Amino acid sequence: MSPQLNEKILVIDADDHSRDQIVRQTLQPLGYQVMAAEDAGSAIRLALQFQPDVIIADLNLPGLSGKDMLVAFSSQGINTPVIVMAEKGEEPKVIQAFRLGASDYFLRPIREPEVLSSVERALKQVRESRSRQKLDEQLKTANSELQRRLREMTTIFAVGRAVISVTDQRVLFEKIAEAITTVSEADMGWLTLKDDKSKAFVLVAHRHLPDSWSKKINEPLDDGVSSLVAMSAESLTIHGQPLAKFKIASLGKAVLVAPIKVQQEVIGLMVVVRKAERPFGPGEQHLLEAIADYASISLVNSRLFRALAHNVELAQAGERRKNDVLQNLRQESQAVLQSAVYPLDVVLGEKMGPLNNEQKQALTAAQNSLKRLSFLMNQQATQPKPKD
Repeated sequence: MSPQLNEKILVIDADDHSRDQIVRQTLQPLGYQVMAAEDAGSAIRLALQFQPDVIIADLNLPGLSGKDMLVAFSSQGINTPVIVMAEKGEEPKVIQAFRLGASDYFLRPIREPEVLSSVERALKQVRESRSRQKLDEQLKTANSELQRRLREMTTIFAVGRAVISVTDQRVLFEKIAEAITTVSEADMGWLTLKDDKSKAFVLVAHRHLPDSWSKKINEPLDDGVSSLVAMSAESLTIHGQPLAKFKIASLGKAVLVAPIKVQQEVIGLMVVVRKAERPFGPGEQHLLEAIADYASISLVNSRLFRALAHNVELAQAGERRKNDVLQNLRQESQAVLQSAVYPLDVVLGEKMGPLNNEQKQALTAAQNSLKRLSFLMNQQATQPKPKD
């Protein structure tokens, strides 16, 4: 198998002839990057600088032995596979080298196929180890991304559920401020709503704002950037030097503002800030816009509820006024009826002179009609009133 790009081998051998045989005649012609050392001390320095994929080391080095060099490699945190060279009859040294961490060996006299076979076996281990490491990193990255997505979806779901279940808007606004800070991985966030009278955007909830800003709760808050979004009705991300000229720059180096809209009218603003200059991406923007849609639904529902309650109150007030008018009309009508019945009683009692039969019949009929009308009006007045 041919070497992969940039695979590096360190050869440690004091013998010029065998070192040349391994480096120039065997490894370099195949494309390996090869460095050579003649003693253990320079080998350790090269291993730290060169960071080889495989080390070939003679067990019989001057000064520091090959076994001591393996111990030195381990103490320096060099975990590179080591192939040891030994003379025939030095198998006990090879076994001891394996105990100290060597991965393979070959014996002198040097044979090119044996060297290449040992190198390829060692490199195969290195490649497999790197592949496993790469897969582990990819798995960790994928798992981290899945966990992040799960947190985002859980947060979005919680906001949606709060919109339809939480009746206290103050509590809902706090949940929204917490949600936008969480899903955007921001250091702080806040929510402002437009005041119907002043048209200013008032701080209604926040997360991790410093005291100098948080004390403006229920008061207009102008950070210098939100006003641009209020006019454009479009989300805005800004970071780094362009942010420096705005008041909000005192809080951080990256900002994302998303509007809360009813049709094209901006009725609120959601702002998140990162202290570090790490810009917000399209993903965070889409998440904030999704939460803004939920917030818009909540605010519209609140407006409708207030309008309905106001209409009910007006209707109830109108019903009360109508009842008062009818009651006054009944009272006035009763007074008129009583004033009409009394003269008839006097006339029918013939206190003002005798009456013939026709006169009595006519006056009696009128008297009975007036009494009947008075009875009906009294009966209507005594019926229970419907509850508001």
